[in-house]
Amino acid sequence: MLLPATRDSIARAAVLLRQGGVVAFPTETVYGLGALLFDARAVARIFEIKRRPSFDPLIVHVADRAMLGEVVAAVPAAAETLIERFWPGPLTLVLKKRPAVPGLVTAGLQTVAVRMADHPVARALLEAVGSPLAAPSANPFGRLSPTRAEHVAKMLGDRVDLILDGGATKYGIESTIVAVEPRPALLRPGAIALERIEAAIGPLERTGRTSEVRAPGQLDQHYAPATPLRLIDPKLVAHAERLRAGVIALQDPPEGYSASRTLSRRGDLREAAANLFEMLHELDALGLDRIDAAPVTEAGLGLAIMDRLRRAAS
Repeated sequence: MLLPATRDSIARAAVLLRQGGVVAFPTETVYGLGALLFDARAVARIFEIKRRPSFDPLIVHVADRAMLGEVVAAVPAAAETLIERFWPGPLTLVLKKRPAVPGLVTAGLQTVAVRMADHPVARALLEAVGSPLAAPSANPFGRLSPTRAEHVAKMLGDRVDLILDGGATKYGIESTIVAVEPRPALLRPGAIALERIEAAIGPLERTGRTSEVRAPGQLDQHYAPATPLRLIDPKLVAHAERLRAGVIALQDPPEGYSASRTLSRRGDLREAAANLFEMLHELDALGLDRIDAAPVTEAGLGLAIMDRLRRAAS
């Protein structure tokens, strides 16, 4: 069931969550698929709906510092700095968890990925429920993240008890994930540029793609459309190979492709990040044989864009 996000529908969603339901809702990054954190049966439904492997941990959403205290055992100084600077907002922190947090949520790890969203619907829902929510992106595992309620409805359908429609998301790309212990490290590039975080707490290690999963979104293959995608300079692709294929580029995609999408005519990486999943969804719906994606510079939000494209092309 898809409903516009109103006071009444948010209240209805809160009731469903307290009854063990699973609800999709907008955040400023992408749409999330939420269940009560401390209801292990409801959390298990998230894994079932998404077909997500149990070794991939979930992000936990909190409304305020009191709710954060229910989830994490301690907040180190570096995390305090980042919270003051970037919360509420698209930053996820990996911190030591409290014993009450179900192991299914953290994939058995002693840490938990947690964030405080900056979206009126997400915040209203958390306040109405009065409890933290486990909420990964509202898509089948490994597929494109949803930036509109319609994407959730198309990919997950009636497996979700309720979808709250809050319109298109602001950033269109997932949160940045940072661990602060034992040393500050970037676990996943995202909507807050690495340079801004390093300006706040100093240099971060970059773990990137890894076989050791410490947080959501670290698997080698992820964020992929159903249509095969390759990361390549499309200007080097022969014209005969462009037939029945689509192309997505920051600016000025070459001619000859069956379909093309421009991420930002101004070359603005923030605009490009916001458009990335939306335009990949559009190309994916056209029944093409292939999508060619042009690389972008790996500075600012370009780092997150390239991270998503590399995983989609794996």
